[in-house]
Amino acid sequence: MHRLFASLAMLALLCCCNVVLADPATRARPNVVILLSDDQAYTDYGFMGHPQITTPHLDQLAKESLTFTRGYVPTSLCRPSLMTLLTGRYAHDHLVTGNDPSPGTNRAEILQHIQRLKVLPAILREQGYKTLQTGKWWEGSPELGGFTSAMTHGDPKRGGRHGDEGLKIGRQGIQPIKDFLDSTGKEPFFIWYAPMLPHTPHNPPEEWIAKYRGKNNSVHVDRYHAMCSWWDHTCGEVLAELKNRKLEENTIVVYLCDNGWIQDPIAPKYAPRSKRSPNEGGVRTPIMLKWPGHITPRFDQTTLASSIDVVPTLLRALQLDVPKDLPGIDLVSLREGQNRPGNALFGEIFEHDIPDVTKAHPGLMYRWCIQDTWKLIVSADGKSVELYDLKSDPGETKNLAAAAPDRVQAMLTLLDRWWK
Repeated sequence: MHRLFASLAMLALLCCCNVVLADPATRARPNVVILLSDDQAYTDYGFMGHPQITTPHLDQLAKESLTFTRGYVPTSLCRPSLMTLLTGRYAHDHLVTGNDPSPGTNRAEILQHIQRLKVLPAILREQGYKTLQTGKWWEGSPELGGFTSAMTHGDPKRGGRHGDEGLKIGRQGIQPIKDFLDSTGKEPFFIWYAPMLPHTPHNPPEEWIAKYRGKNNSVHVDRYHAMCSWWDHTCGEVLAELKNRKLEENTIVVYLCDNGWIQDPIAPKYAPRSKRSPNEGGVRTPIMLKWPGHITPRFDQTTLASSIDVVPTLLRALQLDVPKDLPGIDLVSLREGQNRPGNALFGEIFEHDIPDVTKAHPGLMYRWCIQDTWKLIVSADGKSVELYDLKSDPGETKNLAAAAPDRVQAMLTLLDRWWK
């Protein structure tokens, strides 16, 4: 009888203290939202110090996040970059090395890779998550990637290539995201928000172009800057929905860009050394991770981070198994001042069209490696070697390869070991 009263008293005490004795697996699992910019330079945010572009919503997100200003994507082209974000694998592993197959090759042949690999939305769907696709999507039907809801149909016969109907998101509001959130109930959710913003066409509404008109002696630069602010505004809309629905505290928000962009001032296109290049203007992006009460906000300007790390970071945060063959690391576990193993990042640049959907090397153009503040870029044939000190020369203007042969050889050894 005494044990019974003691048990009842303990139960009452726990209830008063709002303590729940439950297996961690039964607790409310966090939601996940990925905000994916499309064609934006790493410099083009207020929090990154741009003198003109205003991004108040992303500036606030940066304050509330574990923010890596030295973030990178391994490949500076959207489809392989997105596939890396979905799989946690380099393009030479997932084999989606370019945007399109070579002429004469059936697009459906590339879809073998989304079907043979474990991708993040499918992993979460297996854990009971509702998953929504919006915006960019290259891999056929989003159902192949594990999405339970989608804007894109992915059918080439109906114009499906890289998002079709899904590309309306952001540019025409975020109603599909609101509708999805209305339908989730108590189930955890995953949202893939990947609009074509600030991607071309650079046709921002008047309220945004008016902020920049005439500031750069180039209508093309003005429009691009306006697109960056428009993109920021739509991110603010998504984040506001989470806050207004009281979902913010239990949602992990991930932010990054698929590849860089430097606006050509005399034409509506990107300038050299940006998109599709191994240069900082092509592969660098801020990476932000927000989860109130779980991820401590920090503005990290030294640690190297990569989109290759996003999948293992999220799986670890969700207490799910991380496949042992994934090359990335858990970014949240890094202590301040600590760096990744070997303090090195790697990447690879391929042709826009995929010459062989079963092999990576036929389309290889460059490999690159960053160690500490040094960056090595090597052409596929090995005839072009570039070495830069990013600390003193972030614009990569002075090739130091001839002056530092020992450093070139040491980094080339690292690069070859990674590639092989």
